[in-house]
Amino acid sequence: MTLDIRGRATSRQRRGSPAKGPGRAKARGAPSGRGVPTGRGGWWHRLRRDRALLLMTAPAVGLLLLFTYVPLIWTTVAFKDYDPFTQGLWTSPWVGLDNFTLLFEDSRFWDAFANTLSITFIQLVLFFPVPIALALLLNSVLSDRVRGLVQSILYLPHFFSWVLVITIFQQMLGGAGLLAQQLRAHGHEGFDLMTDPAVFKFLITAQLVWKDAGWGVIVFLAALSAVNQDLYEAAAVDGANRRRRMWHVTLPALRPVVALLLVLRVGDSLTVGFEQILLQRDAVGPGASEVFDTYVWWVGIANTDYGIAAAGGLIKGVFSLVLVLIANKVAHMLGEQGVYRK
Repeated sequence: MTLDIRGRATSRQRRGSPAKGPGRAKARGAPSGRGVPTGRGGWWHRLRRDRALLLMTAPAVGLLLLFTYVPLIWTTVAFKDYDPFTQGLWTSPWVGLDNFTLLFEDSRFWDAFANTLSITFIQLVLFFPVPIALALLLNSVLSDRVRGLVQSILYLPHFFSWVLVITIFQQMLGGAGLLAQQLRAHGHEGFDLMTDPAVFKFLITAQLVWKDAGWGVIVFLAALSAVNQDLYEAAAVDGANRRRRMWHVTLPALRPVVALLLVLRVGDSLTVGFEQILLQRDAVGPGASEVFDTYVWWVGIANTDYGIAAAGGLIKGVFSLVLVLIANKVAHMLGEQGVYRK
């Protein structure tokens, strides 16, 4: 027994605590077995514990199943001679890969495919950096009132429909638009960018920047707000100026968000704005404006070639999945998490 200087047992021994010694100490980190549900009882316990959260997410899961996964049944149309009026989905005859053969033999499909990839590349180069630059600019503004006002102005066009956005651009850049009228009034020749196939890809990119750059600014400003301010102070103490603080502190903090958004953007590369392009297709012609989605719409809805349209949609889904996997792998190689972990 351990005795103090007065010959009395210590408080540990009076409480009945076991003495330290080899073989008596409990292994650190060993599970005690208490509070860890196992078997059926554990599953039922977790279900009852999280029943409120499960009820809250049930409507969203139901909508996801109804509008995303149930329609996957109709992908079999790509392998059938589908006629919704006389035969239906289940009784339509199988034709194998005939629809894919007809699709690949159509030159309009390859033109649409090339236009889609070129528009995607232009938007990645010209649109994606704009929200980052605007977020960095707003983050350097000292006044919260000015920052909130500018952010609200930038975010407002996000709520406009594409009909309104195209109408505004028509009134500004069209043949009878404000700029063309002002040029003619001062003796110069007017222009009509809204019907020029050569600039159409850059035109729809400018429309996208004006409409959705404000939404991207919010995402990047949220990432910037999570940066530890002590890092800026430490960099300033070390003699770093504003440019170096942005390069060594701000941009590394944005890199995970940029990598994630780039992966998602690459996966959605074959979807470049169906409504936006369909509204302007007749003005510049299908040669410059036809993309994957508008091609599938014209083939499947306008010409009722449902099998070929379904084959095109299936190719788009598979190709987008491959792009997501490749982009996510590249993000892992660069040290970022991407959409999911390794």
